[in-house]
Amino acid sequence: MKVILVNLDIMMARRRISLGELASRVGITQANLSILKNNKAKAIRFSTLEALCRELQCQPADLLSYEEEDSLR
Repeated sequence: MKVILVNLDIMMARRRISLGELASRVGITQANLSILKNNKAKAIRFSTLEALCRELQCQPADLLSYEEEDSLR
């Protein structure tokens, strides 16, 4: 089975930005950003994805990947 993963932690590390700072810039709570970062989210709004890409200076493909669930173990 394939799953969509959010690689937010990788982009945050590359840009050297904290969860709190990114949450403030994007305008969402740290709790909701943490849910995204830890791949616990069931959905993401395009407006949130757009804000993340703007603040991290990246493309959606830098944040999202589609992978086999078995390869994650």
